[in-house]
Amino acid sequence: MAMPMDSSKEFRISSIVVPLIAIIAGVFMVVLDNTVMNVALPKLVTDFHTQLPTLEWTVTGYTLAQAAVIPLSGWLADRFGAKTIFLSSTVLFTIGSVMCSTPHSAGLLILYRILQGLGGGSVLPVAMAYIYRLTPPEKAGAVMGMMGIPILFAPAIGPVLAGWLVQYHSWRWIFLLNLPIGLLCLLIGLKGLPQWKKQDVAGMDVWGTILGPIAFAALSYGVSEGANGWHSAKTIAGLVVGGLALALFIVAELRSDTPLLELRVFKSIDFTLAIIVQWVGQFALFGALFLIPQFLQQARGYGAFDTGLILLPQAIASGVLMPFGGILFDRIGARWLVVVGLGIVSTAVFQLSHVTPTTDGKDLIWALLLSGGGMGLMMMPLTTHLMNKAPRALVSRVTSLSNALQQVVTSLAVATLVTILTARVTTHTNEVKTQLAKQGIHVPDTTSLTGQGSANAASTHLSPQAAHAMAMVKQALVGAAVKGFDDTFWIMMFIAIAGALLGFVLRRGSVQPNPAEVDEQEQVIHPGFTHG
Repeated sequence: MAMPMDSSKEFRISSIVVPLIAIIAGVFMVVLDNTVMNVALPKLVTDFHTQLPTLEWTVTGYTLAQAAVIPLSGWLADRFGAKTIFLSSTVLFTIGSVMCSTPHSAGLLILYRILQGLGGGSVLPVAMAYIYRLTPPEKAGAVMGMMGIPILFAPAIGPVLAGWLVQYHSWRWIFLLNLPIGLLCLLIGLKGLPQWKKQDVAGMDVWGTILGPIAFAALSYGVSEGANGWHSAKTIAGLVVGGLALALFIVAELRSDTPLLELRVFKSIDFTLAIIVQWVGQFALFGALFLIPQFLQQARGYGAFDTGLILLPQAIASGVLMPFGGILFDRIGARWLVVVGLGIVSTAVFQLSHVTPTTDGKDLIWALLLSGGGMGLMMMPLTTHLMNKAPRALVSRVTSLSNALQQVVTSLAVATLVTILTARVTTHTNEVKTQLAKQGIHVPDTTSLTGQGSANAASTHLSPQAAHAMAMVKQALVGAAVKGFDDTFWIMMFIAIAGALLGFVLRRGSVQPNPAEVDEQEQVIHPGFTHG
């Protein structure tokens, strides 16, 4: 039974509960695996008798595989059908997850993680396009708000779940956990996901298909390596290769009659302004998500499991307010949700810029609730607003474009903040060393960020006076680290404020129609359910 999706008077959210469950399950599973590996790395070093830099490729390989696939997702969904690509990607991701639970060598685990990333890369962009086209424009905000819950909740619950599994069971369960979720998504999706009528795709954009994955994967790699040094050979190689490939990709796409990513949408001033606001907002949001656990683990010495528990209020606040943000978007648009949401985030970051060496979990509750609430209010409304500003028939290409760019922006946010944090901690540490040197106290160069390392190792063999001096060194270095985090949070606050101010440029306007106004492109075949 085919019916158009623009009949908002007949639409009920209850009519899409079944496909929504399948989509949310797939998205949750993929987003969850973006965070769990970092917790398991120390255990893998022991189990595989391998150096940490080698095992870090289990994270890097997964990320690069996703970055390479994302640009292809829109074209694949249009060519073969969104249902086919979504479920195929879910199956490939699930198979890769099971394989990741089996290896006894680091090389095989890296290979299986790349396979997992190739499957997971298409899930989120196709899911977003699916939800958007499944829902009338007047209700898109509410439904997209529901889909946004796993996007923010999964990264928060990931370290808690992974820490518990690694500590009390086995790291292999991190991957085996995806098997029942993947099967649930597949079984419900086969029966409940609507089958979009395939769009007419004139042909494959060969140069775009080659250059797009190279550009976004190389840029993501180069930017992420920037966290280890912007002048390193790996960073420069990634940025140069990615930059050249991106320039050639843009030329190829603008000249192609059948582009892989429809870059001409940037001719719309509303779309361009929306995606700029999204970049700045995403930098602020994911920067906060990155910095808070780093402070808890590096400066305060919490483990990954305890850090995850402390961060739960942030995830809960996001999950509670995200559906309300979607409902409000349908009523008032994205402008005030972005302004208020990022304003709340900037308030939270301002509180975080006053952390001290004695700050613990309970001291962060209000800041975490505020940051989570601000994220929940504005994240999915801004994404929905962005899709509203593109022709509806091109939504698959737009979600691929925005997700590919987000991958680079997220890596840039992390790398930039690591650079700033390292510089500020180094500055304050040098100040501490100078002050202690005036008192005749020498600080070993091998002392770590939190003042541990050789200071702790030697203190057990020192006289009481020397041990006291080493304790002073440790306390002073912890203070220097905390001051570095304070400075970085302060910079983050201004980025969030900038995003809030940019939110004022967003115009509600109207949803863009299909270029050809062909009703058939907006029809679906519903297996087993109808709207009404």
